Amino acid sequence: MSIILEYKNVNKNFAEKEVLKDVNLKIESNKIVGLLGKNGSGKSTLFKLANDLLVPTSGEILIDGKPVSVESKNIVSYLPERSYLEPNLKVSDAIKVFETFYEDFDSKKAEELLKDLELDREMQLSKMSKGMKEKVQLVLVMSRKAKIYILDEPLGGVDPASRDYILQTILKNFDENATLLISTHMVADIEKILDEVIFIDNGKIVLQENADELRVKEKGSIDEIFRRKFYVK
Repeated sequence: MSIILEYKNVNKNFAEKEVLKDVNLKIESNKIVGLLGKNGSGKSTLFKLANDLLVPTSGEILIDGKPVSVESKNIVSYLPERSYLEPNLKVSDAIKVFETFYEDFDSKKAEELLKDLELDREMQLSKMSKGMKEKVQLVLVMSRKAKIYILDEPLGGVDPASRDYILQTILKNFDENATLLISTHMVADIEKILDEVIFIDNGKIVLQENADELRVKEKGSIDEIFRRKFYVK
């Protein structure tokens, strides 16, 4: 199995604060991987580094065997934790922006997803709830034909009734030959789709393991294991 994303001895500091500490990770192709940790553990920083939005203090990050660069963005479809879309745009305008920026953007798929998620393409983003905006961003991200999809807290602003539907939308629309890397602290909602789990705590990777093997070894669900490790003292 080929390695699609690799972190080699990566450290990231903001002023005097160490946010990531000697991170070494190898993410294989064709996997759904959960990056799990409490809020503030370093998940978003790890993702921003892979998307060239931050630069590591030290260490190296490789995407498909090459250093992170403008070119690597062509194979990475990234959903940030916070919306970056201009609030005055209509949904249809946001689609046009993605059509312009990404050659791999599938407009037909985007329109189908908007319909599935009952989103009005002529509605202005500023008039949408947080959950609706997150659904629009998800539609844009999942309508690309990327090698790796990086989703940062995609269920954060979505009501519980919508979460399963959102997960099914993600599963149904990402290329089976791609890799999906998803971060969350809402472990119970996503664990059923995961092939592999990574636990991060205080900027350090404390576990990386096959999800099914971990359940057997620790005699519990991923959510139970996560809670035992981080919340039960």
